[in-house]
Amino acid sequence: MRALRPGANSISTDVCVPISRLAECVEETQRDIAEMGLLAPIVGHVGDGNFHCLPLVDTDDPKEVAKVQEFIDRLVARAIAMNGTCTGEHGVGQKKMKYLESEHGRPAVELMRTLKRAIDPLNIMNPGKMVAV
Repeated sequence: MRALRPGANSISTDVCVPISRLAECVEETQRDIAEMGLLAPIVGHVGDGNFHCLPLVDTDDPKEVAKVQEFIDRLVARAIAMNGTCTGEHGVGQKKMKYLESEHGRPAVELMRTLKRAIDPLNIMNPGKMVAV
């Protein structure tokens, strides 16, 4: 995919929605890509409702990076609004933590933090990932 735009880097992101909403989500995402003037191939193993967008971006251009981040924010909001999730298989990691409260609510995220502290009081297992403690 990177050959489509030499010199650009791809930023991989994924979302997952119920199968019944998959076509709608992909179509809206394609419209978003076109309207925002991005080059962002879509791939997926869509049998489980999961698909990936790989925006190609000049990471040295702050305006372009901000536009891609806006696209990703919109993609995640769209998936959550369709009763989906901010990520289908790659995990929350560090980049998707900011979406957890909108997806699960503050009480659920606080419970996740409590469980993380109980299981890993020294914060040595994947520090800074999933939920910040």
